[in-house]
Amino acid sequence: MVGAGAHGHINPNLPVIAELVARGHRVQYAVPAAFAALAASSGATPLPHTTELPDGVEQPWPDDPVAGMQLFLDEGRHVTPQLEAALQHDRPDVFLADIGGYAARVLGVRWGVPCVQLSPAMVAWEGFEQDTGMADLYASPAGREYLARFGAWLAAEGVELTPETFTGIPDSSIVLIPRLLQPHAEKVDPGRYTFVGPCLDARAHQGEWDDEVDVLVSLGSAYTADPDFWRRVAEAFAGRRVVLAIGRRLDPADLGPLPAGTTAHAWVPQLAVLRRTALFVTHAGMGGCSEGLATATPMIAIPQAVDQFGNAEMLAEAGVGVVVDRDAVTVEALRRAAATLDDEAVRARCAAAAAELAGAGGAGRAADLVEASVPDDGSRSTVTPGG
Repeated sequence: MVGAGAHGHINPNLPVIAELVARGHRVQYAVPAAFAALAASSGATPLPHTTELPDGVEQPWPDDPVAGMQLFLDEGRHVTPQLEAALQHDRPDVFLADIGGYAARVLGVRWGVPCVQLSPAMVAWEGFEQDTGMADLYASPAGREYLARFGAWLAAEGVELTPETFTGIPDSSIVLIPRLLQPHAEKVDPGRYTFVGPCLDARAHQGEWDDEVDVLVSLGSAYTADPDFWRRVAEAFAGRRVVLAIGRRLDPADLGPLPAGTTAHAWVPQLAVLRRTALFVTHAGMGGCSEGLATATPMIAIPQAVDQFGNAEMLAEAGVGVVVDRDAVTVEALRRAAATLDDEAVRARCAAAAAELAGAGGAGRAADLVEASVPDDGSRSTVTPGG
């Protein structure tokens, strides 16, 4: 498995890795050294490497989309020779690759090893580049420079694919998100992409949570450094059992006195908390949305960046969430949103969404597909899971 140095890229696939290990497979996980212990929690053997990706705290991720794409390109260029040296005499039967794990596909092409993507995010559909504005982005001066650099690297590595195909059209992809959160799901190629849903059946490494919670509030790890936001949320739900997951960029003391029943934490085992939570206030990252859906928890979505806006709208369209604009977060707006979600019809839709996810197969189905990617005789082949 070739991952990327961010919790949102690693956590979603750990249950798949754990399932493969439990079935007796030897799994190595190439990951930045700071994430080696997290990778090892799945039972895999870490292959630590140096990284050029930001840590998300001292080094924030860029807002500019081309700058973000450049980071993953630079990381691919940086990691590929490290991984090649580590595996030259111990080549795998299958490469698994995060959407940012470019080294896996490069070495897979060069070595004739099947490469299966484990996608923690939405995947491409027919007309994706036009629908999302990617075509215009690629046509911009910065986009053209990015494509030229990417194309030159692929050519130097002996990979005869365009950058658009390399990043946007995997040989095969196991999609670890709810189909409910996939835009234009009807236009996704079922011969290339298989939706197994979020794999939430092996999160013991995160710990447990014993207390009942009325409201869990989390903006992930990158959008937390706004004390006023947390104060407004605390006031909006004063008198209820509220857990604020404020991240590591703030000190709880920065928030001042909190209402009785409200506690602030740098980190919580989110899935375990959600299993005991009545309402989830989230930035609508894919991981949080998936966990909210899987636990049948109504959500107030306050998107901050990138795919979160689309995720939030899809939650609202499905009738399991309400969107509050990040610039319009007031005590009154939060209370109105919570009142809208306090409804039997909403709870029924949340329960139906959770049941659909439970039937998608999760880690077991994903592991089946990985195992099917190499014939029993061990010869190399491409994989087209379908379904």
